[in-house]
Amino acid sequence: MSDPSQSVAPEFSRWRSRIWPVHRHELKKLLPMLAVFFFISFNYNVLRTLKDSLLITAKSSGAEVIPFVKVWAMFPGAIAVTWLYTWMSHHFSQEKVFYSIICGFLVLFFLFTFVLYPLGDFIHPHRLADYLETVLPLGMRGLVAMIRYWSFSLFYVASELWGSLVLMVLFWGFANQVTKLGEAKRFYGLFGVGANVSGVFAGQASVYCCQYPEWSPLAWLGVGVGDPWFQSFGWIMLLILASGVGALATFYGLQQGKIGEESTLTSPQEVHKTSHQPKPSFKQSISLLLSSPYLLCLALIVLGYNLVINLTEVIWKHQVRELYPDPQAYTLYMNQIVSIIGGVATLSSLFFSGNAVRKWGWTGAALVTPLILLVTSVGFFGAFFLKSSYVGGVLSGVTSLSLVVFLGSMQNVLSRGAKYSLFDATKEMAFVPLGKESKVIGKAVIDGICSRLGKSGGSLIYQVLLLFFSTVGASAPYVAGALFIVIGAWTVAAWMLGRQFDALADPSSVEGDHAARERPLFSFQTKLQEQAG
Repeated sequence: MSDPSQSVAPEFSRWRSRIWPVHRHELKKLLPMLAVFFFISFNYNVLRTLKDSLLITAKSSGAEVIPFVKVWAMFPGAIAVTWLYTWMSHHFSQEKVFYSIICGFLVLFFLFTFVLYPLGDFIHPHRLADYLETVLPLGMRGLVAMIRYWSFSLFYVASELWGSLVLMVLFWGFANQVTKLGEAKRFYGLFGVGANVSGVFAGQASVYCCQYPEWSPLAWLGVGVGDPWFQSFGWIMLLILASGVGALATFYGLQQGKIGEESTLTSPQEVHKTSHQPKPSFKQSISLLLSSPYLLCLALIVLGYNLVINLTEVIWKHQVRELYPDPQAYTLYMNQIVSIIGGVATLSSLFFSGNAVRKWGWTGAALVTPLILLVTSVGFFGAFFLKSSYVGGVLSGVTSLSLVVFLGSMQNVLSRGAKYSLFDATKEMAFVPLGKESKVIGKAVIDGICSRLGKSGGSLIYQVLLLFFSTVGASAPYVAGALFIVIGAWTVAAWMLGRQFDALADPSSVEGDHAARERPLFSFQTKLQEQAG
């Protein structure tokens, strides 16, 4: 595929075209978007480790609780918020939807920090959970922990939904609406830089909060005095609330600036204009998506990534918890990993992401992430199996456990770095040529449902295996087999989607015109009219 960015910006020098391929007149549009993305990604990175620290390191809990939370709490929650987002998108401007959803999350986080968490000993059903442990099989220990710490499970769900709804649906949906295909090939790698830099800041800010808990706002309120972890948690949550307010304020300023010359979000007038057109129901959105080969391949890519990540992370986090059972130590280690991921992904986004798309095309860039996961999974599972058999007889238990944790951490760093710099950029780029209705509905279903379905599917695999083998470690060989099958299917779907994307994104539709982004590859309105007829 030829490089449209060369005709759009031929005056860029060699290094600028690789690091900062942006015109001066585009800064008014790009910089505020980068700031909004930074704030949202900062919260995503902080919440990603904090939710695990709360739930996995709680007494009588462990990594086996994750599959149960993702199936019985996360998946229903994802369906509910996707339905809510779709309904709100049909009745309100996208700007109002953005403000409403983020404010809802911030209110929930505030109530959890200052109400539910301090009352945890009183509101958690420990007696019921103790009884369930006596009547349920050992493999259901994770389900009991989910019920015992229901408020932690609620926080876990809200934290996960921040990533899938706010980051992936709200922000990227907004970016896809206001970005042309030629701009996307230059801008989306830079968005990855903003997200990755936020990971470095998020990791180090969380580490600082864990090391200096005596200044916590919870201590000022007389809550949890004498509990260092409790005080650290209060500081971290204040950072989350402040970052959320920063995202709202920056987005408001972005709307006042109108993002250059074009309209930014769907206005109330546009909502009224399209109000007489048939709107797909949630069920119709699913069925219509499944009838589009293009969107189906895109859904399989998202499904595959989330399946693979979930299958590997449960075992890795189980090993990290064995090495660092204290929540303070666990949080410190995981946040250092977040910082390293941010650094690796930042360098990748600056020097590799955008250039990979321009040099290898969409398909080549999209295949990098499954290749990395394939190679690193072989190393991680190989070390895990050797730990259980040979290595334990040669090295001390601590050394063999540390080796597995290190290789699992390396896999997490490389795969997350590839995800933030290449996977997200190529996935979002694939939405750009679609029509407006296809973007909104397709993105809501793919990022809202398919991402959660992938994680829930991996969790279902774990639940079935835990019923037969009782522990995460004993089920690892079967998990590894499922993982390699999914990577193969993911690779095929990416290859098929790449051929369709290349056929659609021809250079003549990119140059300075909106035809590429307005031309629907798959029209939901047409399908609805056909069904109605």
